[in-house]
Parts: sequence; C-alpha cells; structure tokens
Amino acid sequence: MGIYLNPGNSGFTDIRNDTYVDKTGLIRLVNQTIDTPSRLTCVSRPRRFGKSFAAQMLCAYYDRTCDSSGLFDGLEIAQDIHYREHLNQYDVIYLDMTEAIGEASLADMVPYIQRNVIQELTEQYPRLKVREGFAATLSNAAKAAGNKFIMIIDEWDAPIREAKEHPSLQRKYLEFLRSLFKNSGMTSKIFSAAYMTGILPIQKDGSQSAISDFLEYTMIKPRQFGPYVGFTEHEVQRLCDEYHRDFHKMKQWYDGYSFRDLASVYNPNSVMKALLYDDFDSYWTQTSAAESLMGYISLDFDGLGKTVSDLIGGVETKVNPNGFANDLVTFRDRDDVLTLLIHLGYLAYHESSQTVQIPNEEIRLEFARAIRQVKRDDTIRRIRESEQLIDDTIHGKEEAVARQIEKIHEEESPLYYNNEQALRSVIKRAYFSYGDEYILFEELPAGAGYADIVYLPKKDSLLPILVIELKWNQSAEGALEQIRSRRYPEAFQGYGCDMLLVGISYDKTAPAGERRHHCRIEIQVKRR
Repeated sequence: MGIYLNPGNSGFTDIRNDTYVDKTGLIRLVNQTIDTPSRLTCVSRPRRFGKSFAAQMLCAYYDRTCDSSGLFDGLEIAQDIHYREHLNQYDVIYLDMTEAIGEASLADMVPYIQRNVIQELTEQYPRLKVREGFAATLSNAAKAAGNKFIMIIDEWDAPIREAKEHPSLQRKYLEFLRSLFKNSGMTSKIFSAAYMTGILPIQKDGSQSAISDFLEYTMIKPRQFGPYVGFTEHEVQRLCDEYHRDFHKMKQWYDGYSFRDLASVYNPNSVMKALLYDDFDSYWTQTSAAESLMGYISLDFDGLGKTVSDLIGGVETKVNPNGFANDLVTFRDRDDVLTLLIHLGYLAYHESSQTVQIPNEEIRLEFARAIRQVKRDDTIRRIRESEQLIDDTIHGKEEAVARQIEKIHEEESPLYYNNEQALRSVIKRAYFSYGDEYILFEELPAGAGYADIVYLPKKDSLLPILVIELKWNQSAEGALEQIRSRRYPEAFQGYGCDMLLVGISYDKTAPAGERRHHCRIEIQVKRR
C-alpha cells in the first residue's frame, strides 16, 4: 500500500464507520466507462459536497492490494451485475492535489508528483524500465503489471486556483495533464479509466478545453451524476427520521439546488453538521472557500449590484453560463461572475429557465454578510433603503411603505405589471435586506389558504412577524380582509410575538396618472 500507488481502503473504511449515505451507485457509472472511449470522467462540484468521499470510495473499490468486499457487499453497487468483475482488480494511481500542494511548492509540484509515483512503481515492479517521459514510464508499468491503471485525481483544479496569478505555473500543470490524457492512443494503453474531481470545470485554452477528451459533469450539467453531487431529498428525509430532526427546517436551510429529473439536492456537509450538532446554522463559513464571495460581488460590471440585491431578495435572474472561461480571473461580464458562483455553490442554476437563485438560508446569510462589505454607492443605497422600508413597515408608516415600493417598481422593474407575480417580485426586491432578521416564505400554507409572503423572525429576533398579502387591480384593504377571512394569523399563534398584517395593492385599471401602490398595515397579535 502506498500514498500514490494503491492507497488501499482505509479512507473509505473510516467513512463507513460513521453515518454513511450510500453513494456507491456512482461506481456503476464509472464501471460503464472502463476500457471505452468514454474512459475519462471529470465531476466538478463545490467544496464540502463529498468530492473526496467519492475519491476514497473509488480507491477502495478498484485497488487490487486490498479486499474491500466487506465494505461494499451490503451497498447499492453490490446489486450490479458487474460488481465482482471490477472489485479490487486494478492498480490505482491516486493524486490528492491539495495534499501535493502542501508537500511541494507550486513550481516543483509536477516533478514532485512524477518522482514519487515512479518511486512507488519501481518498488512495486523492480524491473520496471523508467523512461524519460512520465507517460512512457506509466505505459511500461501497465505492461509490467499486465493490467492498465485506474487513475483518480481529487481536486484536480487546486493548482489552477492556487496559481491564479501565475499563468506559467498553470500552463506547466496543464501540460502535465495533457501528457497523460490528450493523446488517446497513449491514454488507452495506460488507463482503463480516470476519474477527476474539482470545483471548476476543466479550464479552456482559447475556445477549446485544455483536456478535451474528458466527459464533464458540472453544477450546470451534472447529467447522470446528479444524484451523486449532494444528498437527495429522500436521503435527507431518512437521515432526519433517524436522528429525529425537523425535516422542514433542514430543507429550508440546506436544500435549493436542483438538476434535471432531480428536484432537490442538499449540501451534504451542512446536513451532517446540523444532524450532529442538532443546530440549524450556516456552516458555509467554516469551509475554506475558494475565494471571497465579497470579492466577486464587488466586481464592477453593469447590473451586478442590482442583480445581487435581487438574488438576496429571493428573485431569480437570467444567466448565460456558456462563455465562462472556467478560471478565477477571466471575467468579461456579469454572467461570468454568476457562472463562477454557480460552480462555487453560492448560486443554484435552473437549466429549464436558465436562471439562478440563492439556494437556501445558509447561503443567503453569506450573501447578507458579504454585501455589507461592498463599497459601491448603489449597493449602499439599496441596503439603506431596504432597511428603512423594513423599519417603516414595523412602525406602521403606510404611505412611506407604498412610496418606497413604488420607487423600486419605477427604478428596477417593468413599467407595467402583468400579474400579481410581478408585484411579488417588486416586494422581494424592496425588502431584500431582510436576511439579518427574517426568513422568507412564499405561498406559505396558513389557515384556510396560502399567505403570499411571510417574513418570520429568526431565533432571538425581537421583530414582529410580517404577513404580506398582495392584490393586483384590487384594494390594499381587500388584501387585509383576505388575511383575516382565511385565518392566516392562526398558523403563527405559537410564535408568541407581535404580528403585522400588511396589504399591498396596485390598480392597473386606474387612470394613468393615478396608478399608485397602496399599503394598509394592522397589528393582529400582541407580544405575550
């Protein structure tokens, strides 16, 4: 057992000794690529989404120097007809690129890896002929072994991220990968399959991928690897049942990512922390994020500040991810920034609508913290106006609330509303700074219906509940009457705090000069 050659199954054994969510179905997908033209797989996903767990699992499954049947026999992969065919049948080369960076300087990293892999190969195969080229030596090793390698590279893009200011070091590293994977003839002689994980998709060289033969599965298009990006809803529900935790709170805090045919995907690290600590909180700040969120949302691109405030308010926004260069420094416009935030996990992408949104409460808190450090004048103004709107609402200043909503409508929205949903978008934009004190709910089941928008105070907040009902071409008083008649407040009686009923209306049928927003505010329940 080595560090780079055949690392064994101890890593996956440790994983199995803890609460384990079965993700071995991923092995079946990799098995399908073995000794085919599709043998090269790259799966990118954010930090703390289980990339290293998957890499350790694959090492344990393929490594021929250990017997891992006891780890896999009771899991999903054991039901596959090809399970035994590939179990512990290969020499595995395993590269943890974050570990390699810790052991060697960026300038010496590639030679360091080559030296150590060759050393372990010669220890395993003493008669191995070491050639000048690393790929040629691996080819000789495959002949000596009588079997091709499975290669697993964890955090493949760590050197790209670390050397973002040093293009020459990036090129040196990419040339190393090209030498292994660009020549399909040589690659097929050395590797039965290769599996890479990373945060970023494979970097583009000009308009082409630097390693074009890899099939990529990303946060934008995970395809069949979607169920293995994070935890599915069924898996989270089962964990909540096992640990006796509140599933609805878990969903609110850590759900929000979705892929084609997979409506809900959860941040696995945060789910496990919430289960362990019995505390729903933001665990995102406890990860070593690839870059500062504030640095990205501060970039000076037209419309980015407004877009960020919309996102924090809960408004989805359009994005075109196709031009992104897959690095941390090449930004041409707002879409490139938003696309990077998708890959980092700060935004969730919806393929069908080509829109993004902040996925959950955990990430919303990070945005709320970061935006207050942004120094752009337009961002500071938006924050102040939104905070003032919340204060005016709490103090029952109906006319001030109506005028600020009208201002947001005129500045940032279409001139005319088409329906009540458009009015809702304006409301969310107006109250976008709510994240410090409130949690937003839309279409919340309450009483005999569904409340349009509810801002529930966070734990330890002294602010009142805001129940907001919207009316298009009707009156604000009619909105309040609906709240009362459908008994929305009954759903919140147990909160023991003040509740404000807020009716907001816009009458498109009024004469052009009289189309105004109107607001009515009523205190329904006193703090006990």
